[in-house]
Amino acid sequence: MSSSPGPAETRQEVNTTPIKAIPVRHYGRWVAGVIILFLAFIVIRSVVTNSALQWSVVGQFLFDDRILNGVRNTLLLTVISMAIGIVGGVLIAVMRLSPNPLMSGAAAIYVWLLRGTPLITQLIIWNFLALAYSRIGLGIPFGPTFISWDTNTLITQFTASLLGLGLNEAAYMAEIVRGGIQSVDSGQLEASSALGMSRAKTLRRIVLPQAMRVIIPPTGNETISMLKTTSLVVAIGYFELMVSAQTIYAQNYKTVPILIVAAAWYLFMTSVLTVAQYYIEKYFARGTTRPQPQQRKWGTRMLGFRFGSGSAQGGGGVA
Repeated sequence: MSSSPGPAETRQEVNTTPIKAIPVRHYGRWVAGVIILFLAFIVIRSVVTNSALQWSVVGQFLFDDRILNGVRNTLLLTVISMAIGIVGGVLIAVMRLSPNPLMSGAAAIYVWLLRGTPLITQLIIWNFLALAYSRIGLGIPFGPTFISWDTNTLITQFTASLLGLGLNEAAYMAEIVRGGIQSVDSGQLEASSALGMSRAKTLRRIVLPQAMRVIIPPTGNETISMLKTTSLVVAIGYFELMVSAQTIYAQNYKTVPILIVAAAWYLFMTSVLTVAQYYIEKYFARGTTRPQPQQRKWGTRMLGFRFGSGSAQGGGGVA
């Protein structure tokens, strides 16, 4: 009398059959990749072989003294303006979060005014401030003035550029810092208050270190944006990279190649800032990110658990 295999034996025989994983074919990705490479080849070839771009002129003026002087002034404006913007932004953000309605109201008006008017308008106002105030002095309100300066002498083109760029940036940084501070859990503020910590100490030791993870990425973007925004000081004639480029092509009429030189320097500086931003973000994100699992090994473990055997070699079956 022959005996047929039982359900357990059949399941054991089926489960010991190796599974052949077939990768999914993404033909659309290959087609899109080929199209992008083809278009990139056409664009690069057109740019390289275009005689109207005059690449010899680009190489000639890439390290010209006037261009390098403009690069130096651009970097100087960027660094000092961002320092003014960050310090002012922190102060204004703290004022906006203050329970004092006068302080929060004044900060809100500042942000509204500076963000609501064009930056180029603010630069021109600072540059021509002497038309409204011929002298700027310190003294007692409605009383004697102790010391005063001629406005044209005090506010040079460089000073007007810093005031316009830095104070405008402070309005945007205030909102970035305020968002970072508000991202910190309020329970930590209550705990620090229960421990007897002052508001300033809590802000310095508890709130800001945690808020930096939220503040750093948009601050990096603002720094890169500031580097390019400095070109607006051309409206008041301060000598930076774009002004130096305009001065050169106004003399030799090589407009396009000189603009390529300026664009190349802007791309180089923004690339350096982008790399720096990446490492700064990585530093402040320590302890908040988890390593990504290896997708292939994870998928193998999942397949082994669901379809394979209980052992590594596929011994006992799992239903």
